[in-house]
Amino acid sequence: MRIGGAMRTKAAAAACGALLISLAACGGSDGGTGSGSGRASDAQPSDRTGQAQARTVDLKRIPDVGDKLQKQIPANSRQVVAVYGEGKNSADSTIVLYTKSGSTWDQTRSWEGHNGKKGWTTDHQEGDKRSPVGVFTLSDAGGVLADPGAKLPYTQSAGFQAPHYWAKSHWNDFDYVIAVDYNRVKGTSPNDPTRPQGQAKGGSIWLHMDHGSGTSACVSLSKSGMEYLLRTLDPDQHPVVVMGDKADLKA
Repeated sequence: MRIGGAMRTKAAAAACGALLISLAACGGSDGGTGSGSGRASDAQPSDRTGQAQARTVDLKRIPDVGDKLQKQIPANSRQVVAVYGEGKNSADSTIVLYTKSGSTWDQTRSWEGHNGKKGWTTDHQEGDKRSPVGVFTLSDAGGVLADPGAKLPYTQSAGFQAPHYWAKSHWNDFDYVIAVDYNRVKGTSPNDPTRPQGQAKGGSIWLHMDHGSGTSACVSLSKSGMEYLLRTLDPDQHPVVVMGDKADLKA
C-alpha cells in the first residue's frame, strides 16, 4: 500500500540528520572528487532504447544468470532489473529491464551505467567501494525532484541533495533514486539510515542518476533511464534487481 505523502515527508525529515552517512555509502566516487575508474566524469551514458533496439522475447529465464541467483528471484516477480557488471574490478555495467509475460521474459529496455568504482563483492562492507552481488527487492523510491509518476512509494526531499563540496558532476546524482533492499527497512524513505545487519555491512545502496564514472557502491544510469524505471516498476509486479559482475552472476 502506498504510504501517504505526509508520513513519508516526516520520515525523510527524521532521516536528514543522518543523510551524510547515507551519501557516504551511495555517493560520488572518491568522496565526490570526480575521479575514479570508468568513463569521463561529466559524461552521461547513452540509452540503448527505442526502435533500434530489438526486443528479446520468449526467454524462459533471465539470461546469463546461473542457478544460484536465478533461484533467488521470487516466483511472483514479473519485473527484473538485471545489472551486468563488466568485471569483478570494473565500474562499468549494463542495466537491463526484463518483464514477464505469461511464463516467459521479455527484454524491454537497456542502458549503460556504472557500479562501485572498485567493482563487485559477495561480502559487502562499509566503505569498500564495491557493489554487493545478489538478488534484492525494490520497494521504495525518492529524490530531490518531484515524483515523475512513480508507482513505487516516492519521497521527495531536499535532504537527498548531494553536498556541493562534491564535484559539480555529482550534484544531480540523487535527483531520482530507487532503494535496493540491502541492509535496510522496506517501506521507509531510501535515505532512512536504519541498518538491520549493522553499520559494518554498509547500506544506502541505490539505483540513481549517473555522473559518468564509478560510484561508492550504488548502480547508476541516465536520467531518462531512471524516469523510465520509476514510471514502470510496480509493487504489484514484485520488482527485484539481480546485480553483479558477469562471472558471479553466472555462478
